Amino acid sequence: MPPSCCASLSQYTHHHLVVFLLTFFSYVLLHASRKTFSNVKVSISAQWTPSILNDSSPAFSPGETWQDNRLFEDEKQATLFLGILDSIFLFSYAVGLYLSGMIGDRVNLRYVLCFGLCGSAAVEFVFGTLTEWLHIYNIYLYSSLWVLNGLLQSAVWPCVVAVMGNWFGKAGRGFVFGLWSACASVGNILGAFLASSVLKYGYEYAFLVTSVVQFAGGVVVFFGLLTSPKEVGLSLESETGLGPIETDTDSHKPLMSDEEDEVEVEKYSRRGQSVEQPEEPPAESPQAIGFLKAFCLPGVLPYSLAYACLKLVNYSFFFWLPFYLSNNYKWKEAQADRLSVWYDVGGIIGGTFQGLISDFMGKRAPVLVVSLMLAIGALVGYSRSPNDQVINGVLLAITGLFIGGPSNIISSAISADLGRQDALRGSKEALATVTGIVDGTGSIGAAAGQYLVSLIESKLGWMSVFYFFIVMTAGSIVFITPLLVRELRAMWTERRARQRQL
Repeated sequence: MPPSCCASLSQYTHHHLVVFLLTFFSYVLLHASRKTFSNVKVSISAQWTPSILNDSSPAFSPGETWQDNRLFEDEKQATLFLGILDSIFLFSYAVGLYLSGMIGDRVNLRYVLCFGLCGSAAVEFVFGTLTEWLHIYNIYLYSSLWVLNGLLQSAVWPCVVAVMGNWFGKAGRGFVFGLWSACASVGNILGAFLASSVLKYGYEYAFLVTSVVQFAGGVVVFFGLLTSPKEVGLSLESETGLGPIETDTDSHKPLMSDEEDEVEVEKYSRRGQSVEQPEEPPAESPQAIGFLKAFCLPGVLPYSLAYACLKLVNYSFFFWLPFYLSNNYKWKEAQADRLSVWYDVGGIIGGTFQGLISDFMGKRAPVLVVSLMLAIGALVGYSRSPNDQVINGVLLAITGLFIGGPSNIISSAISADLGRQDALRGSKEALATVTGIVDGTGSIGAAAGQYLVSLIESKLGWMSVFYFFIVMTAGSIVFITPLLVRELRAMWTERRARQRQL
């Protein structure tokens, strides 16, 4: 049984709190600006297609006044291009994650993080605000800007997870990272409210507000973030927040290596003597691990593939939920934006409590599999939601609880576990690389999914989209199952060992 959360939290200093808040709000602001695009899709689609009045009354609306921004003949074509933009963003984001993870392990994390935040804010301002002010409508310009935006945003997540991994150790990691990983959901909520509050002035002002706030956040991070406890001279115990039970070598092992820990304890107890550790030579700067070696680390591939399926579903809700609510239930766009935040509320609760439960169990996979099995039932229930905002909001929160929760755990706590496992001893600089691999693989799945969602919806309807989500959720369970079997076997072995001792 791992140390209690209260005992773990008591080890932290005010530096830990500052790091927690700065990294948390860095990603909050990034996701708030990212959420803006999904919240204004209806307005953008209307701007890119001619209205019935334009089409039937050319005398009052001559062609030169609307032909420039008539990118598409009808709403279906505009919707398909919006799906293509989502896929373009996520594919470039995935490629960037593979690269930025390795860069983050070799360059000062603060520089990379600030560059990603400020650069992305500038691109979003040009994409959503400047093009509308200057009446520049061009699909190639939009596509190029969104590729660049994906590459810049990819620098943020590996860096913030690596900084958190530097400051927070294994003890209580599930709870701390589960709570911290709510940053994406909080950003979605903030972005939804910011966008809906200024949408009446035009969608360009939604991009303006969120991009300015994100740029300011990048400046604050540059001058205020400490990327490692070594920068303030903290000891290893302060660095990791370890309880008295853990040792410094144990801090580099994920929960899935607990069985090896039991073997070590039993081996020393049989000797009946304490083992005196030799003095270590002066610590050298740890070398960054290579990409292929990181990809072959235990657990990285199955969790990456599971996250690809799960992030496809999670980001489909992220990108398409307001659009679905507006079109399927004929609710106003601002109402749909506000209602969509309940999915993120469920994700916040799910990530926090599932992380806490996994800490007490000492295992992650059983918690994830149970949650994902319940997510299948939640998807079936939500697909049949009546035209009632209260019922829809409740079902949304439940769906977010069982889908957003596991997604948050894999992208944060499990990524930190994988980047600090025993195979990396002597080469600590791997956390950003491993995080980039897990999130990058997930983003590839999500990128393919966004185009498929728009294609399935246009051909078969929204009910078929939900069937697609159910299949992908089941796929994530399949990839996690081998890890679940291994962890259950380890739990059974530990239980039998305790019974023999009694």
